[in-house]
Amino acid sequence: MNTLQLIESFSSIQGEGPYIGYRQLFLRLAGCNAACIFCDTSESRGIPATCMLEQTPGQRDFTVLPNPVPVDALAHRVNHLSKAGHHSVSITGGEPLCQSEALLQLLPLLQGRIYLETNGTLPEELAKVLPYIDIVSMDIKLPSTSGREYWQEHHRFLTLASQKEVFVKIVVSSLTGEGEFLEAIHLISSVDVMLPLILQPVTHAALAIETERIVKWQERALDYLPNVRVIPQTHKYLGVL
Repeated sequence: MNTLQLIESFSSIQGEGPYIGYRQLFLRLAGCNAACIFCDTSESRGIPATCMLEQTPGQRDFTVLPNPVPVDALAHRVNHLSKAGHHSVSITGGEPLCQSEALLQLLPLLQGRIYLETNGTLPEELAKVLPYIDIVSMDIKLPSTSGREYWQEHHRFLTLASQKEVFVKIVVSSLTGEGEFLEAIHLISSVDVMLPLILQPVTHAALAIETERIVKWQERALDYLPNVRVIPQTHKYLGVL
């Protein structure tokens, strides 16, 4: 497969997790295998006829190209833009591992560090591209917001990802239940108690969570894991992509 289905490519500030504030070049891939109710990139679930590629880092001077995009041409554009002081290239979505075969062609061509943002549900696809990944940002999808259980997939995925630098993110909302939350904590600790955990309060107003409950979830997690932080999506406040 020498083409890739793309939503957009642009330079911006990482707004989530421990690398918050770092400048990254983002490749947002099309398609997803999940349908989370709090999804803030729901437009990425489908495959659009066209995609947008930024020409100058951070200037929003997009050009529109037809999908799918040739891998060689995309790699050339990304490598040209990533020279402008970027920490890494963030492969995001949607769920980028839905296009693992295309990534297997693209990633060896990219220069610099590769930062994978993933829902952590496709361990077999991760195994294909893991040699080319430097940092894994893995979500745990709680049943209350994803609509199904992914515990087995998450465990296999996290076990594989722990070969690299990895951190785990759990989006917590007013729907988050104690049982599912503790299941997620036990899953992480069963792989490696030293794995960093980021609790991310949901940004959707209808699912907003009170500060007291966030503190409660952090306290429960700290009973099992020593590295637990609460970090909201700062790019929402900054108004950047």
